[in-house]
Amino acid sequence: MDTDAPKKPYRVLVFPGSTGIALEIQKALAGCKEVELFSAGVDGPTHAPYLFARHFTAPRVDQPGWVEALNRLISEQRIDFVFPAHDDVVEALALRAGEVRARIVSSPPETCLVCRSKRETYKRLKDAVPVPVVYDRPEAVPAYPAFLKPDRGEGSREAQVVRHRRHLEVLLEQSPDYVVMEYLPGREYTVDCFSDREAGLLFCGGRERVRTKAGICIHSRTAENPAFRRHALAISAVLPLHGAWFYQLKEDREGRLKLMEVGPRIAGTMSVHRVQGVNFPLLSLYEQLRVPVEILRNPVEVEVDRVLVSHYRPVVSYDTVYVDLDDTLILRGRVNLPVVRFLYQCVNEGKRLVLLTRHAGDPEATLRRRRLAGLFDEIVRLEAAESKADFVREPSAIFIDDSFRERKAVGERRGIPTFDTSMLELLFDERA
Repeated sequence: MDTDAPKKPYRVLVFPGSTGIALEIQKALAGCKEVELFSAGVDGPTHAPYLFARHFTAPRVDQPGWVEALNRLISEQRIDFVFPAHDDVVEALALRAGEVRARIVSSPPETCLVCRSKRETYKRLKDAVPVPVVYDRPEAVPAYPAFLKPDRGEGSREAQVVRHRRHLEVLLEQSPDYVVMEYLPGREYTVDCFSDREAGLLFCGGRERVRTKAGICIHSRTAENPAFRRHALAISAVLPLHGAWFYQLKEDREGRLKLMEVGPRIAGTMSVHRVQGVNFPLLSLYEQLRVPVEILRNPVEVEVDRVLVSHYRPVVSYDTVYVDLDDTLILRGRVNLPVVRFLYQCVNEGKRLVLLTRHAGDPEATLRRRRLAGLFDEIVRLEAAESKADFVREPSAIFIDDSFRERKAVGERRGIPTFDTSMLELLFDERA
């Protein structure tokens, strides 16, 4: 991606910071020199404080006074851009766009409001792209199964296959918001797009939704089809779309692709194309700034499977790190990457690093061979009978060693936290 980069880092608020969309925005922008990240969301146990070093409380968009609270935060933190990270927030910001004191990274308000409704989306686009047949009442369904999804839902959440009329009638009694449509049994795709308001569609890439859970795609792979670009051009000819957006397609019984929805926002699994070189959140910021861009995409196939990942808040306070060499920093003859990652995190934070080892050879020579020379502030080589606990001096320290006996001795005698390598993820600070 080539661009005339902005001269200053822009302060970007991800709202809310606890969604899968927010996670993708964080991963895409955390390493970008052009951006300082902030997040906001409800007060309570959410994932946002584990992702963002600067997280603030803000009410939900369905609560009174949310715009005023958001504007106070924008003013206090000098926020330049707000990145909506939930469909309800996209809609709410579209409705109140003129009142928000920062630029909203999204498409025009009218487009956002149209895309929030499946019925309105199909109505606007029925002459541009193939859309599913929609039935206005149960008796209009010619054959079962039929498909039911919320008019204002996200992805396939709360969508379901209905196999007989009575079941459909019960569901519609429970929620008249459902859209009843033909059942599309074939493969499902998401097409990730980027549009410039003047240059038009600059990127269009498909990915198959191989497996979903709770409406979220958790296994996806890149896919190619000439229809993807044709449909993207047709959609963007009807709906003004600025920056990143996506649309979803599914095959009917004859294998014809039909539109399921359009989303004028970042999608969580846009990571499939980000790792090829298409950073949708950064591109969207540039689009808002009217900075010309050129996209360079690596021609490699990508397949991703998303699983539950743990993040921890940093809770251990320390100034010095004591670490073992054999079977800790070097494991099975190779550099132990999680340990090195942690040690360089400590370098960035100005911690003191001490190597405690009974290494049979010259530890400095071993470090040089592994290209780790200069990493430690001090290297202490022990004799076989010496205890590492005798060499740990600072009270504000931690100790990392594969040996339970050594950890037990250091913990009991020095009263400091001790870790083996399986415990290190507690110490990783992955906030941006």
